Amino acid sequence: MARTTYQELLDAGVHFGHLTRKWDPKMAKYIFMERNGIHIIDLNKTLIKLEEAASAIKQVVKSGRKVLFVATKKQAKDIVAAQAKTVNMPFVTERWLGGMLTNFATVRKSIKKMANIDKMTKDGTYSVLSKKEKLMIQRERIKLENLLGGIADLNRLPAALFIIDVKKEHIAVSEALKLNIPTFAMVDTNSDPTNIDFPIPSNDDATKSISLITEIIGKAIQEGLEERKRDKEEEAEREAAAAKARIDSGEEPEATAEETKTDTDASGKRPRKKAEAEIATEADNTPDGE
Repeated sequence: MARTTYQELLDAGVHFGHLTRKWDPKMAKYIFMERNGIHIIDLNKTLIKLEEAASAIKQVVKSGRKVLFVATKKQAKDIVAAQAKTVNMPFVTERWLGGMLTNFATVRKSIKKMANIDKMTKDGTYSVLSKKEKLMIQRERIKLENLLGGIADLNRLPAALFIIDVKKEHIAVSEALKLNIPTFAMVDTNSDPTNIDFPIPSNDDATKSISLITEIIGKAIQEGLEERKRDKEEEAEREAAAAKARIDSGEEPEATAEETKTDTDASGKRPRKKAEAEIATEADNTPDGE
């Protein structure tokens, strides 16, 4: 089933591009026509590219990895933050800090600092500070929350980026390119789609357009999460059924990894059967007459 229809894209204004004088020639293949000095995006191609992006991002999430949502423009930040929270994915909606990906270790230190401030408020350390120190810490905490709150739970580099307006977020695109991180993005007629792995030709300025595309990507991510959960449950059921079948047939259960790590039993001695096997091997290898 299609994730959206031509009519839904039309109603959301996804087809409206920028003024013809502001266009990027590399977007020519996604442009349908010009009307009143504005480029019109070919929605048939948008449908194809949107389906490709949604299917690919679903597989990324199904593998158990994270997708980082990036949108710092005013009309997109609230929409993107809400959708990212819905599917429990990290997001950046205030300002992209240079080196957020390429210098991720330093960014993690700042996130840890934010966690330490929270710890101070819980263990009572914060209460013994002076009024001035408290005020300084509060201001720093608010600043860190605004910049890094959306990626506080991101312990390693994301597996992919979903970006609104690649022209504005060119630093994020550049860092992802350096680290070979796949990018999914809404690309308008004034942007270069060649550096994006999964470009979605669409209007990245209108709230309705951003909301529709982001929602479709969010649903694809949700599908990936649900399929991953279902696969894990089915795998657990298969393992339980196999174990039950072995028990019913009278077979000894297979040794666990923990049991095979050591050759000694609980008393610190080698298991009887293993010791006997080793003695028998030594006897076979002993030359005659010894």
